[in-house]
Amino acid sequence: MTKNLSIDDFQDLWHLVTQKHSGQKYGGTVQDEQIEYINHIGSVVFEIITASQVEAMDTALAIRCALLHDTLEDTNLTYAEIKEKYGNAVADGVLALTKDQKIEGKHDKMIDSLRRIKIQPLEIWAVKMADRITNLYAPPYYWSNDKKKEYIEEAKLILSELREGSPYLADRLATKIDDYYRFLDCQG
Repeated sequence: MTKNLSIDDFQDLWHLVTQKHSGQKYGGTVQDEQIEYINHIGSVVFEIITASQVEAMDTALAIRCALLHDTLEDTNLTYAEIKEKYGNAVADGVLALTKDQKIEGKHDKMIDSLRRIKIQPLEIWAVKMADRITNLYAPPYYWSNDKKKEYIEEAKLILSELREGSPYLADRLATKIDDYYRFLDCQG
């Protein structure tokens, strides 16, 4: 397992992740709009690449974990497969970014995940912030005001717990949280 990430490694991993997330979509900002899930994965990677240009980090670890961050939760890829192919650091990072489905309650799952992220290298903290930044671009059209408010509060929790992992991404996340209020309906 090399620490560097060559363009060939990057393309091979992108291909794997694209295959694993094939057919997965999420709702867009208008009714009937469906966006390929790989768009989200790419957006998280873009955030990490940009952060790596202004902050020192193990970019290879961060990019690998960004690409794989939803595979344990949303695909049939296993921890053992990630560990075998990409090593302990990547597998452990992806596992920390994965919600434990045995825990009941969304808030408790987030608290547990943040606890596990905080014992990982700062690159994993950065991936979690990058993930939430991309999730704050715009809500799906069908989200209620209550859901949007809940998402803002969850984002604030992520920021308060992980801000030291990447000052650049913490600033981006704080800005996205502030900007997200524009999506709240005046009536709700």
